[in-house]
Formats: sequence, C-alpha cells, structure tokens
Amino acid sequence: MPPRTAAVLLVAVALAAHAQAPVSVYLEDLTSPELVARVAAGATTVIIPAGGTEQNGPHMALGKHNVRVKALSGTIARELGNAMVAPVIAYVPEGGVNPPTGHMRYPGTITVPASTFRSLLESAARSLRLAGFRDIVLLGDSGDYQKDLQAVAAILNREWAHDNARAHAVTEYYRAATVDYARALRARGYTDAEIGPHAGLADTALLLAIAPRLVRADKLDPAHAGAKLPGVAGDPRRATPELGRLGVDGIVARSVAAIRAAVASH
Repeated sequence: MPPRTAAVLLVAVALAAHAQAPVSVYLEDLTSPELVARVAAGATTVIIPAGGTEQNGPHMALGKHNVRVKALSGTIARELGNAMVAPVIAYVPEGGVNPPTGHMRYPGTITVPASTFRSLLESAARSLRLAGFRDIVLLGDSGDYQKDLQAVAAILNREWAHDNARAHAVTEYYRAATVDYARALRARGYTDAEIGPHAGLADTALLLAIAPRLVRADKLDPAHAGAKLPGVAGDPRRATPELGRLGVDGIVARSVAAIRAAVASH
C-alpha cells in the first residue's frame, strides 16, 4: 500500500474512532455550544458533587472524597441517561483553624466556613439553572455537610417556587455509602471496629475500587496499619477492590433511584 494511502486510512480510522467515542457526562469536558445542545436534547438534570480535601490517615490521599464523588457521580449520570455532572466542590467545612479542630489537626486538610460552602452551592446551582438545567441535584461524599446540602436545596426551592427549576439534596447517596454499605460488610463477617467511620475498611475498599493509585499499599501491611493509626477510625487492612465494588454498586443503585423519584415528583 502506498505511504500516502496508508496515512489517509489511518486518519480516517482515527476520525471514526473519535466520532464513536462516548460523549462525556462531565460539564467541564464540553464547550458552551455543546452544552446548549445537550440540554436542548433533554439532558436537563445536573449533579453538583461535593467532596472535600482532608486527611485520610497514612494510607489514603487527601483527595479521596473529590476523586470518589466525581467517579460515582459520572456513573450515576450515565445510568440516568439525561444527566450531567458539574465540577466537584473540593473545599468544604472540615473544622476550625484557630485552634485546629477535626481534620484540621492534620496537614493538608483545607476548610471553609459552612456559610461559604452554602453560598458556593447556591451560586453554582443558580448558574446551572441559567444554563437551562431544571433539576439540580446536590450530592455529598462526606457526612459533615449533609445538613448544608439540605438547607441550600430548601433556600433554592423557595426562591424557585414559581419557576420550573428544582433543587434536590439527595442524601440517599451518603446513606448508601455508610449505613447500607456497613450493613452489607457486617453480613460478610466484618466488624464495626474494622469498617470504621473514617479511613477504615469501608472507606479504603471504596477507594481501591475507584482509584487504587490513591491508596498506599505498603501502609496496609499488618506492621503499619491498624485501628490506632493517626487519623484513622477503623482498620483498613482487609480492604479489597472487590469489597469496594459492593459499595459502589449500592451507592449508584440507590442514588439513581432517589434522583429519578425526586425528578418525577418535580
């Protein structure tokens, strides 16, 4: 085959592959006209994912919540079929600075006041409503600000009482990641002391299933890991990607059902 013909064929194959590539559900991957077209085609639901930048013991990266909520929100949006995902809110309330409280006692954690967090959520939601979205879903990967998501949704819904837009604080996401997931792990013989509320078995397994590069495997060695580690409430030593996928499936299924119900009621 002549070199020129081969080059033309390679370009054609590359263009075809690009044309067949799945369209991203992440708003930040699109141009403004592409977003307008997606909304006009029926993608009128948008998820605003809240994460957090906080310490997670010596074995998990500071961005655990941000990476996790972005990946899970993307899966949820694809399951819904008519939804998109806004950029992750990475700065959330994490405790006091002077004196340091909560996770702020550990380097790398970043905090903002609850009032700032709420204002950011409100402004993001109003911006997305202006872009044409009609169902704005607030999802949070951490428990400390679930009440803030609910408060913001209530404020926006009062503001939009005579509009065709609604805000939905879908706290089922967090309940699936904690209460439901812990129940499933206990059914498999794991103890509450292992599962833990922070950076323990459950937390670590979820991250292993989603972004294993953020887990330091050497720190999971029995000589280094355990319930007494600084910043850890639980024991991550028996965490596996398989256990994590159990949690991922539950979070996605429950969140999709809750969002569909909320949108249908709207």
